[in-house]
Amino acid sequence: MEALDQARDAAAPNARGAESGEGHGFWATVREAIRGSRHVYTEGPIGRAIVLLAIPMVLEMAMESIFAVADVFYVGRLGADAVATIGLTESVLTLLYAVAMGLSIGGMALVARRIGEKDAHAAAIVAGQAILLGVLIALPVGLFGLLFARQILEAMGASSWVLENGLGYTRIMFACNGCILLLFLINAIFRGAGDAAISMRVLWLANAINLILAPCLIFGLGPFPALGVKGAAAATSCGRGIGVLYQLYRLSRGDGRVTLRLHHLKPRWETMRTMLRLSGSAVIQSLVGMSSWVFLVRIISSFGSAAVAGWTIAMRIVLFALLPSWGMSSAAATMVGQSLGAHKPERAERAAVIAGIYNMLFLGAVGLCFFVLVEPIVGLFSRDPAVLPVAARALRTLAIGFPFYAWGMVFTQSFNGAGDTNTPTLLNVIVFWLFEIPLAWALARPLGYGPPGVFFAAAIAFCLLALLSGVLFKRGQWKLRRV
Repeated sequence: MEALDQARDAAAPNARGAESGEGHGFWATVREAIRGSRHVYTEGPIGRAIVLLAIPMVLEMAMESIFAVADVFYVGRLGADAVATIGLTESVLTLLYAVAMGLSIGGMALVARRIGEKDAHAAAIVAGQAILLGVLIALPVGLFGLLFARQILEAMGASSWVLENGLGYTRIMFACNGCILLLFLINAIFRGAGDAAISMRVLWLANAINLILAPCLIFGLGPFPALGVKGAAAATSCGRGIGVLYQLYRLSRGDGRVTLRLHHLKPRWETMRTMLRLSGSAVIQSLVGMSSWVFLVRIISSFGSAAVAGWTIAMRIVLFALLPSWGMSSAAATMVGQSLGAHKPERAERAAVIAGIYNMLFLGAVGLCFFVLVEPIVGLFSRDPAVLPVAARALRTLAIGFPFYAWGMVFTQSFNGAGDTNTPTLLNVIVFWLFEIPLAWALARPLGYGPPGVFFAAAIAFCLLALLSGVLFKRGQWKLRRV
């Protein structure tokens, strides 16, 4: 029976047919990307392949950001303490998100490599081990959160209201942490396989359920009980949980590039060790990137609330503007992994370069718009005369580094796609911890530039990341990585 499954799995990518016609126009390519492409990414025009991968990835990431925005939007009606409950819990769960993203990088790299080798059975084994690993991590984390929710909130400095009314939210979020881990992991499997449109649809479904359930469970609309802030956790977890069930259904259905069977969930310790080796440094990579922004906020906070508010507004705008770039970088990672698996290192390198050019043109245009139209853009978020100048200067300064950051994003994700997670981790430590944070403090404090010094340090760090990653990419050691 297992041999039959292996034969069926190996035939699945080829059964999808040769890549679509090369004469398709741009809008036809967009429609194909959203509908779900049967393109063979190791062959044919590289530019079109990147667009087919990038569009659903961009839409997927946009959906992921809506989860946090929706919860805060609804819970904001309950007051500042209710919002603080979400903020404090999410700040602790950030560590879990970093683990999920790190595991996703390792899983995506291995799946992409196996698909490039046309070994769908091995890709399915990787998928099974990733799911098993996610479950093994989620169980103790969930138990810890259930038992120590109060202590977690106390350690974060929660108010008496949060300790009395917010425990339910924290307990539900920790108890359902497996939904977060598996949602990240399985979507990475789809992306690595080249089925990015499925990842996109998963988050469309999860978000739709969350957006409908959240107001019902928070405020008690219709037949639903009014659960307050707990309702936000229940709605979010329900949306994510149904998203995971849909992921498992699509994996087991048999019409994708990766088909999961029960025997793929049997522990394969060698595969799991390889995934942990790749993912271990990727987790550190994610933590370094996330924590560096925390340190920058800490430096800015010493200049007052207006400075923090201005920086926060600028960063929210920047993060939304970067969504397409993250999609482009993830597309490059998939292309690199599959091309190396197909023993086409030149195609992998060319895919990264083309993605970098696309990304630079896009982020360069966005940066120009920010530079010219900064006042009306930040004016959409605040009219405070003390906040507006800070937000405008931060946005203008960061925009200067956008064309460079475009290349840095693509190169670092290309390393990840090749299975070389150590290089971007080292780059993040050097650029963000050893360079950006000390420079931001020196410019802001001893040299007396204040918050603008932090903004300049971040823009300069973008440039340094592009320079260092470009040099290492050109050396080509990542092409020799075996995973």
